[in-house]
Amino acid sequence: MIMNERYNPMSLSIKKLLFLIIAALSWSNLIYAKSAATWIHSDADSLLYYEDIMANTDRLEDYEKARSWLNNYYRGIVTNDEAEVPDYELVDPLITADGQIVKDRSAWVSIRRPEIIAMFESYVYGKVPEFTYDIEFQTRSVDPDALGGMATRKQVSILFGEDNPDLSIDLLIYLPNHVRKPVPAIPGLSFYGNHTIHDDEGITISQKWMRPNESIGIRNNRATEATRGVYSERWHVEKLLQRGYGLVTAYAGDIEPDEHNRINESVRSLAYEENEEPASDEWGTIAAWAWGLSRMMDYLETDEDIDHDRIGLIGHSRLGKTALWAGALDERFAIVISNNSGSGGAALSSRRFGETIGVINTSFPHWFCKNYSRYNNKEHMLPFDQHMLLSLIAPRPLYVTSAEEDLWADPRGEFLSAREASPVYELYGLEGLPVTSLPAINHPVMGTIGYHIRDGRHGVTLFDWENYLDFADRFFKD
Repeated sequence: MIMNERYNPMSLSIKKLLFLIIAALSWSNLIYAKSAATWIHSDADSLLYYEDIMANTDRLEDYEKARSWLNNYYRGIVTNDEAEVPDYELVDPLITADGQIVKDRSAWVSIRRPEIIAMFESYVYGKVPEFTYDIEFQTRSVDPDALGGMATRKQVSILFGEDNPDLSIDLLIYLPNHVRKPVPAIPGLSFYGNHTIHDDEGITISQKWMRPNESIGIRNNRATEATRGVYSERWHVEKLLQRGYGLVTAYAGDIEPDEHNRINESVRSLAYEENEEPASDEWGTIAAWAWGLSRMMDYLETDEDIDHDRIGLIGHSRLGKTALWAGALDERFAIVISNNSGSGGAALSSRRFGETIGVINTSFPHWFCKNYSRYNNKEHMLPFDQHMLLSLIAPRPLYVTSAEEDLWADPRGEFLSAREASPVYELYGLEGLPVTSLPAINHPVMGTIGYHIRDGRHGVTLFDWENYLDFADRFFKD
């Protein structure tokens, strides 16, 4: 029997099979596409959902869940690739909010500078509310023969009245013995207490709460003898003394512990009733640390061994952000030094390179005012950027430092920020940053703004200090 090919049942079965396979593949692709769209939609919804929870919930468990999700999300979109830096346009620090060009110092001081401060107060660091407080200085000890006779060591406590016995800022002061008093001095905050900056056994070990760090000897959130001198390589005390400078340090945790929800152990508690929270535009921890630096300056102005007109200020990393904000607000600091301060410090936020606003707000939600979270993943909406923070230091000398391997802090963004602050210095007839392109590694440049990018990682090195002291010499010594 001869079959017609047209009606071959085998051929028909193959065709049906092919049809079913094609249909199945099409359906699966449709399902995949629909699932992908649903996932993208759900991720966007989750972003809004968790941002809302983090901003508004009173439940710690919900808050931490939201913060963790958001932090993972924002870290997942971080870039360290220059090719992925978005296009951006920086706000001109010399154009006022109503579009007027600032042409002279008077307009800068009376109009534009206050405008910029108000923006950073309202949307980044938070403003300090009005409150009254008592303050007292107590000298705890003086050793005129410290470090083998090289220095006079003083330990002084700043107290805030009988009603606040647990609040104190404990200062460690080293002054060189070989030069005539009064001497220039450089204050700065430490991460784990005064006793960590040198192995000098005369330094009192802090009894305050510490962030966990067993690798340096922190046990149960308290310092031990093992922590003495663990960060001496960041401070190079003898080098400063040899160069004729005093050094003043205090533990940042004396001012406020570096952990979310510890405001009751902070100087911020002086401004609020028990369990009262700062408003969305009021100070976070960085602003509290900056306030504490100004109280340190209050003391230094009473110390006759220190030249009150030659007091600089230094800070590294998060404390570099602090130094910039303190220096912007308190013009008694004659030189400001920012070491690897990165996001929320010297680096331009608009570049979205390395640590972004979203990452830093969900990693350290206590550092900034609550309003700063409005710009999580929305850097393009900023009505300011960090070059405008640097411009607030003018006309005082400013030094910004980066490290080649410290991509998280965006070295190029730190340099560009310093460069874009220069026009404000030029308004005063001063040279700002003397170059327009990123200088070579380990080749510092110095105008009234100084800058270097050194080899290595996040940290403070002897190379950094040597350049800071060279820079200070230009302005502090004849």
